[in-house]
Amino acid sequence: MRGLFDRGRLQIKPLSHRNHDLNISAIGPVAGSTLHLEAMRSVASRIIDAKRNSKPIIMMIGGHVIRAGVQRYLIDLMENGYITCLSMNGSGMIHDFEFALIGATTESVARYIINGQFGLWKETAILNDIINESYKNEETPCMGDSVGRAMLNMNLPNADISILAAAQRLNVAVTVHVGIGYDIIHEHPNCNGAATGALSYNDFLRLASIMEALEGGVVMCFGSAVMAPEVFLKALSMARNTAASKGSSINRFTTLVCDLHNLPDNYKVEASKDAPAYYFRPYKTMLVRTVADGGESFYVRGMHSDTIASLWSAINEAG
Repeated sequence: MRGLFDRGRLQIKPLSHRNHDLNISAIGPVAGSTLHLEAMRSVASRIIDAKRNSKPIIMMIGGHVIRAGVQRYLIDLMENGYITCLSMNGSGMIHDFEFALIGATTESVARYIINGQFGLWKETAILNDIINESYKNEETPCMGDSVGRAMLNMNLPNADISILAAAQRLNVAVTVHVGIGYDIIHEHPNCNGAATGALSYNDFLRLASIMEALEGGVVMCFGSAVMAPEVFLKALSMARNTAASKGSSINRFTTLVCDLHNLPDNYKVEASKDAPAYYFRPYKTMLVRTVADGGESFYVRGMHSDTIASLWSAINEAG
């Protein structure tokens, strides 16, 4: 049987040697948008109701949302109580950290995979040090909290546009859901799989706990085709299981999916298995199956820079 890869042989370079595809100029001001505004008004009213009734407002995002430059919108929504839990995959955490650290992020996969340099940048792996330290010293460490707290304490040059740091400052829950081997920091010698798994699993349990109060709340998915629907599905099942044991239910809540897929006009009905749309997990999971017994769902097709701006506009128009 072949042995394990020896990470000590890796050649790791500083971020200053990397050509970045995005810099801080991509992060725009809060200006609002009328694009998709009409479609967002119904969701905005549900979000406002959820805030009024102290119900969870959960936004689940993929890494491309961070790259879309909407950080100031998300921070403003958190500051005003319109996001109470932010869930992301590992790439979202990495892009947020790099933006805060050096004001730039993202590399060309096509360029750097040729010579095996993709992902092997020294400073980004500081995230592993943060995770390892929390795993070692905290009783119940969570990845979102640990990284957000560390980013606040590090006084990073661009911490003002970090959504993890803002969430920590505002006491907004952040859960980070990683897949081992998915993220560039997993390549590095200082990645501890046990620590990474433990902190991310604690975040999953934290999300499941938040889901227990979801009746009357809102769950949104922006640009996450696998992580968001799959994590949501399992956490909701756990929350519903314990609710049923107490004679209660979690059925009446709102879901919103924003992505670029062309879904049928009647997206509230599950597609057949021979239709490509069936295999877009947010469709069948978040727009149909989990809201089938009293919930309601909405789909808005568009770029994240437009849909998040229009959601912000709709909330502020009605709030």
